[in-house]
Amino acid sequence: MQLFMILLDNAIKFTQEHGQIDLGCVKQGRSVLITVKDNGAGILKSDLPLVFNRFYKGDYARDRWDQGAGLGLLIAHWIVDQHQGSIRISSEAGQGTMVAIRFPLIG
Repeated sequence: MQLFMILLDNAIKFTQEHGQIDLGCVKQGRSVLITVKDNGAGILKSDLPLVFNRFYKGDYARDRWDQGAGLGLLIAHWIVDQHQGSIRISSEAGQGTMVAIRFPLIG
């Protein structure tokens, strides 16, 4: 639940009014792929390798209204790791962001 709260909070925070946020979930073989995609502010290419770092907040110009601590994606990454999953982020500044999470199916 915390994982989805983090991802949806980020998508809402960086998507303008009348923007779009899409959630997806599909079973692929012995895993499940979950996606959260928005058409919001996006992330600079130079920032993408750093988004899971502690206290990293990226472009401060777009964050001026955000009082977050820069820990959300670090926590999300930890949660995914604890469930033997993987997480990746693709984004383009001004075009939006997609977070893809893959979890193995159990049983």
